[in-house]
Amino acid sequence: MYNVFICSVPHSLTPPKSAESNSDSAAFKIFIHSMGEESESESQSQPNPNTTTYLTNVPRQSHSPPSKLPSRPRKFRKLSNTTDSHNNSNPRLIPRSLSSEGELESAINYLKSSDPLLIPLIQTYPLPILELSQPPFLALTKSILFQQLAFKAGSSIYSRFISLCGGECNISPDIVLGLTPQQLRQIGISARKASYLHDLARKYQNGILSDKSIVEMDDKSLFAMLTMVNGVGPWSVHMFMIFSLHRPDVLPIHDLGIRKGVKMLYGLEDLPRPSQMDQLCEKWKPYRSVASWYIWRFVEAKGANSKATVVGNSDVSLQLLLQQQHQHFLDPLNEIHNVGYVSFCF
Repeated sequence: MYNVFICSVPHSLTPPKSAESNSDSAAFKIFIHSMGEESESESQSQPNPNTTTYLTNVPRQSHSPPSKLPSRPRKFRKLSNTTDSHNNSNPRLIPRSLSSEGELESAINYLKSSDPLLIPLIQTYPLPILELSQPPFLALTKSILFQQLAFKAGSSIYSRFISLCGGECNISPDIVLGLTPQQLRQIGISARKASYLHDLARKYQNGILSDKSIVEMDDKSLFAMLTMVNGVGPWSVHMFMIFSLHRPDVLPIHDLGIRKGVKMLYGLEDLPRPSQMDQLCEKWKPYRSVASWYIWRFVEAKGANSKATVVGNSDVSLQLLLQQQHQHFLDPLNEIHNVGYVSFCF
């Protein structure tokens, strides 16, 4: 279970205001720190094939002596590509999960050596504890259901959805496809979200996606496949990859919280553009997910004195925002475009 702390940093961690439908996206991204992602009234305009593509390259640390870097070979799991015979001679490699024994500690040690500016952050905040997550289909389904909803409203609809499916353990592609838009509408799910759920379930049923393939896909392929699902966009995929799959090298370059944190960390005059983020955070590879977590915490601490966040014309207390996010790793709150920073604490 993830605990969430929230503070108001205007425009922080807010993904592009385009819907994360699949019409314009054939690129990649599946847990934080952003608000306002999949708008039901807009279509996705940017695929974001970004930081999660760096799987095997550990950056050269020309700025510091090699002897100061942890002497640790990068560990990968080999996966034979059984679907493309011409690629069988070149098995795909995916990095070890951050929840693998010793991997998170290795990431911390590496980041301390590769970027000394991260040391105060690492020393200030506790080591993340990555807990076991839900099956990918269930996690993605929940992500879609919670779009544009406060936590309480989303939880209510999700509870009714569970009952409609006959229990959470019964939520599967076949069961979801068996539910009509009218049935889903009766429990508060909009026609647009119903189409998203059916599109996800249909891609599972047709063999395009499966829980096994999602877990075993490299980051780039995973981003490309998941952003083909209507209603699932780059930010959702990045969050899923970090907090559900525990992928180590994900950098959400369009996340305003990350960009703001990088600006503060490096003393930049201007907020870095997404196109600049890869270069600025190069030294964090291959552990950009862990560095991002500390950056989010850094931004949270800077905004901790704020008492409220403006959402539209309403003042929403931090406590309310906390309740909205509590226990959920995928709760975009998509209609909140000026919401502050959200941090998941483990």
